[in-house]
Amino acid sequence: MCRTPSARSDLRSGLGVPVERCNRMHRYLVRRLPENLHQGARRAHYGVAALIAARPPRAREADTERATTDVPDQQPQWWSRPNLGASLAAGVNAGLMRPGTAESHLHLFSRQSSEAIHRRLPALTRHLLGGGVAVDWAVLLEDLTWWDRDRDARSTRWMEAYYRAVNEKAYDTDTDASAVDAAASDLETADQTIPLEETH
Repeated sequence: MCRTPSARSDLRSGLGVPVERCNRMHRYLVRRLPENLHQGARRAHYGVAALIAARPPRAREADTERATTDVPDQQPQWWSRPNLGASLAAGVNAGLMRPGTAESHLHLFSRQSSEAIHRRLPALTRHLLGGGVAVDWAVLLEDLTWWDRDRDARSTRWMEAYYRAVNEKAYDTDTDASAVDAAASDLETADQTIPLEETH
């Protein structure tokens, strides 16, 4: 569906917004999704579809190359595949963000509903993808689908994946405490703008 600019534009229109405001996406997704999806699953499918459509060209090309070269029986087990925590660690290791910033994202996500996370993911994934860090869309889709019903377990998996993969040396160079504090403060300020019913 992302092969044409018009389709990508229609799908991108759903970035960070609820399904009820994704009018341009329905023609692509309604017939491809089961009718009995619960609301969290439907929101996850629309949200991840929009994120995929919003990939920069470099990331689209990389995803296409992986899809054509990966051998199905050599794929890692589901729970071993990289989740968003692992992608954040890769971003830190690549110098795209400071460890303090990545940790702030993870701790903030652990307190939020999936709807609040959907609003933050476009900017975060665009930053990671722009720096050459891959996002496993299938794993992200699964996590977002069940986030509101299993948030603690999934946020813990993100944190565990982050700390397993992050290069400890990155913390040695993360000496600009004011920058880290400012990033954390910005995230906290943004969190306070979300209505209480959308945070946990």
